[in-house]
Amino acid sequence: MGFNEPGSAPNSGTRLVTLDDLTRRDASRDFGGKENVPRKAITMGIGTIFKAREIILMAWSGKKAPIIKKAVEGEMSSDVPATYLQLSDNVEFVLDMDAASDLTRFNTPWLVKDCVWDDALIKKAVIWLSQTVKKPILKLTEEDYNNHGMAQLITEKGTAYEINIDIFNKLQSTITGWPGGKPNADDKRRPERAEPARKRVVIFSPHPDDDVISMGGTFIRLVDQGHDVHVAYQTSGNTAVWDDDVLRYMEFAIDFNKSIGQETDHLENIYEDMRGFIENKQPNQLDTQEIRDVKGFIRKSEAIAGARYAGLDDDHIHFMALPFYETGKTVKKPVTDIDVELTMELLQQVKPHQVFAAGDFADPHGTHIVCFNIVLAALARLRETEDWAKDCWLWMYRGAWHEFATHEIEMAVPLSPQEVERKRNAIFKHQSQKDRPVFPGDDAREFWVRAEERNRETAKSYDDLGLANYEAMEAFVKWKF
Repeated sequence: MGFNEPGSAPNSGTRLVTLDDLTRRDASRDFGGKENVPRKAITMGIGTIFKAREIILMAWSGKKAPIIKKAVEGEMSSDVPATYLQLSDNVEFVLDMDAASDLTRFNTPWLVKDCVWDDALIKKAVIWLSQTVKKPILKLTEEDYNNHGMAQLITEKGTAYEINIDIFNKLQSTITGWPGGKPNADDKRRPERAEPARKRVVIFSPHPDDDVISMGGTFIRLVDQGHDVHVAYQTSGNTAVWDDDVLRYMEFAIDFNKSIGQETDHLENIYEDMRGFIENKQPNQLDTQEIRDVKGFIRKSEAIAGARYAGLDDDHIHFMALPFYETGKTVKKPVTDIDVELTMELLQQVKPHQVFAAGDFADPHGTHIVCFNIVLAALARLRETEDWAKDCWLWMYRGAWHEFATHEIEMAVPLSPQEVERKRNAIFKHQSQKDRPVFPGDDAREFWVRAEERNRETAKSYDDLGLANYEAMEAFVKWKF
């Protein structure tokens, strides 16, 4: 749909347009920051598009799901110009499953057709019904089921009461204050195993702050409960630091060297070269190696501070610097065997019982899904030959960019007000990402605010369904090998 921004008329032609703020934020990565994105663009209008013999709209990833739902099922409006495509007899939408996931036929299929009711679909449907009628699960009636397209479910699977009890119990069993498993407890209805009581754990963090942003409370709780926790920062994150921070740290290094009587001529020459480069730097221009190094050091020092605050010793903090990332550009190299082998080496060193990895693939950099696939490939290879790997559970976390839907959650870790504050303090160690990070994505909130509000929304969702009322919750889904 090009740059047909909200307000575009159905008969609009090819023209110059002023870009919407969201469009400019979405494009910021390609231009080296939002401030470099043009404010105007030329676009083919809706009227011009309708002159085509055939129209194909393509979309992929869950990030596109909300706008696809509006385009296909929403009322026609200039607020969403893509809805005008409903007027054409020659339009075809080509989508992947993630982009199509909000469409009624996929998201709530019981509203449009008979369903094959497996356990996952029943759980999703009952939670949806509870949220729709605004009743706790245990108060849902057969009338609620009948009036909302779910009569087939109670006809095939039993009474509303029986279904309600079953789903309530399944939800309740996802809640645990023991993310590493509760020692000497019956673990048949708990998300994690009780044994071994002290687990070896590896938390993989794609960028040097994803660990504390997305699962900082669980991270701290695992350490507090005595598990052998390691954190592995998969990339340096050195493209996401402001240039003026580099100068500030260099000035600090020069002043410190002077204060202890060290020679600073060489540092000052490097500093002047950096300053000259930055003053003349073009959007998306590759930084010099020295600038990239300082940006990486800034993020490394912040990650160390965050991990130490969570309770880790320095020898349990690992910086992988996976080669695919280290281009200095927003566009990265393809993953190679070296990335997977480095990950395998770390896993073989620790031999974890638990691995946590980022499962929120909507990050604007695309780094999370790449890093997750590297972890997955490493574990898959190790599972072919090493017994410990076959017994290693992989938990996915989200939070920096979006959260798991309630029906997807398999482990929900409650956080007290004090633990929420500790998590916030761990996030605050990442000062270069505070206030306004280089690549904020399409969420204007600070990372710590996003994390807290998403964690509170998860807790509220459980409360609304009739379960315990917690301050906040971090959510996880177990990977099925």
